[in-house]
Amino acid sequence: MKKILILSNANSSHTLKWVLGILSKGYKVKIFSLTPYPGGVLADKGASIFCASYAGKRKILYPLAVDELWQVIKEFKPDIIHAHYASSYGLLGALSRVHPFVLSVWGSDVFDFPNISAIHKRIFKYNLKKADRICSTSHVMEREIKKYTDKDVSITPFGVDLNLFRPMHVHHAFKENSIVIGTVKALETKYGMEYLIDAFALLKKRLKGYPLKLLIVGKGTLDAELKARVSNQGIEGDTIFTGYINPIEIPSYHNMLSIAVFPSIDDSESFGVAAVEAMACEKPVIVSRVGGLPEVVEDNVTGLIVPPKDVEKLADAIEKLVKEEQLRITLGKEGRKRVERLYRWEDNLEIMLGIYEEILASKN
Repeated sequence: MKKILILSNANSSHTLKWVLGILSKGYKVKIFSLTPYPGGVLADKGASIFCASYAGKRKILYPLAVDELWQVIKEFKPDIIHAHYASSYGLLGALSRVHPFVLSVWGSDVFDFPNISAIHKRIFKYNLKKADRICSTSHVMEREIKKYTDKDVSITPFGVDLNLFRPMHVHHAFKENSIVIGTVKALETKYGMEYLIDAFALLKKRLKGYPLKLLIVGKGTLDAELKARVSNQGIEGDTIFTGYINPIEIPSYHNMLSIAVFPSIDDSESFGVAAVEAMACEKPVIVSRVGGLPEVVEDNVTGLIVPPKDVEKLADAIEKLVKEEQLRITLGKEGRKRVERLYRWEDNLEIMLGIYEEILASKN
């Protein structure tokens, strides 16, 4: 049985998805995590998890975990080491000096980390230099990576399970006739939730005859601040914050939306999996022109693209879809077709496994 050692945060939903996919194809997987793992589906499905003694401590100490990584490598004897995240985990993989070494870049590790200082840039370039294969979920991130290396970059999109993410009738958070504008995203600065709230408040004044509702699904450090903003705008009676929801419920919440909005303001939004999930559920989407979002959404075909941090333009785009129901339907159906063509999870997983098999064949 082929063995893959994954260097990644064991609590990340992205890690969970990749590992479960790899396990389903008959590989043996071990995860080396720098964050404590309380237990859960990864262990239940057969992955073993090693949490470094530096887990949860200051990031500057993480390179010291390489001694523990060497011990894990010695015991597990992996056929491939695959680091997900090109800074912390990428540095550990590079320092291990073990090959084949695959490095997946996620977003902020290429858009933000190398720009912190000259030392950070050198670390990032070192990690890329030591990698045998470099992977990126999007072409926009590939272009950013190429600023630091001449190596080829493999595109490995982070698709969705179309059996889970599909149009379905669900029990609504609001009345059935409501036009629900909303998002499924962490409540963090880079996702620009304040612009969605302000645009919605503007529309409530413009479109007094429409049953507009705002649904914000997720949790994050801005929870209290965003709720206060909603209160100050006087729209609390039309707004629901769900807080944390179980990942298994995410498809249902996407299906509660009439219009899905992702007003991110940071290029580290490297792919936009939530937008892909909404499209898979046949929802028309509105996204900011940042990071990988314009790559995922085809403007005026599967959704609308607006400038970031522009409340007026965002409100105009939402208003267009509020008033044109047939356009909402058309964009939603075209979005589903685009996901079927480009972002079917099974196909994307096969791309990654093909990289593994190519590497393993070259060793023989």
